[in-house]
Amino acid sequence: MAVSIRLSRGGSKKRPYYRIVVADARSPRDGNFIEKIGTYNPLLAKDDAKRVTLDTDRAKHWLGVGAQPTDRVARFLDAAGLRERAARNNPNKGKPGEKALERLEEQAKKAEEAAEAAAAAAAAPEPEAVEEVAAEEAPAEVAAEEAAPVEAAAEEAPATEDAAPPADVAAEEAPAAEEAAEEKAEG
Repeated sequence: MAVSIRLSRGGSKKRPYYRIVVADARSPRDGNFIEKIGTYNPLLAKDDAKRVTLDTDRAKHWLGVGAQPTDRVARFLDAAGLRERAARNNPNKGKPGEKALERLEEQAKKAEEAAEAAAAAAAAPEPEAVEEVAAEEAPAEVAAEEAAPVEAAAEEAPATEDAAPPADVAAEEAPAAEEAAEEKAEG
């Protein structure tokens, strides 16, 4: 018969309380046990003396008979000085998983693209510099183009004044619009 020293859960939902028991390895977690040798209350502070209570004499007896403790109970036995527990080394424990690595790569790509866009925007010549370069290349053409719009604007200016209604007509239309708005608000 294989005997193990393990935890048996008690307590209510979300309020765990464990008994440290010696049980047949084939029996269910919370099923029959041979002997209760201690308790473990994970809700108490880690430095609290009542967090783990253990009958060391009975634990020594069962270890001498060949009972195998679970990982958690082995920690308790090591803390009590009954059995040395070799520290485990998991070099991959602190490494991020595959999904996290994918997210980091995507963030790096986005940051790189943003940096390239910023560099391209900084490297692009300013619009004023482009106009100056164009003016130096073809001064006669630019001067002719600049002069033509000024003359056209001077000719169009009087025509727009004629098209605008006189101030008296605009003054008469404003009160009528206000009255129409008041009627809509009342109705």
